[in-house]
Amino acid sequence: MASSKENLIFILEQLSGLDDITYRAMMGEYILYYRERVIGGIYDCG
Repeated sequence: MASSKENLIFILEQLSGLDDITYRAMMGEYILYYRERVIGGIYDCG
């Protein structure tokens, strides 16, 4: 099952103090980038 967009929005809100945070949807999950470098991901483990 894919991660929800709501989880992505929540995480992006928590990181809103940082400039240059982006994400890319990949196979139902989300990869997070900071200044064009991978810093983590959001994955559904359920």
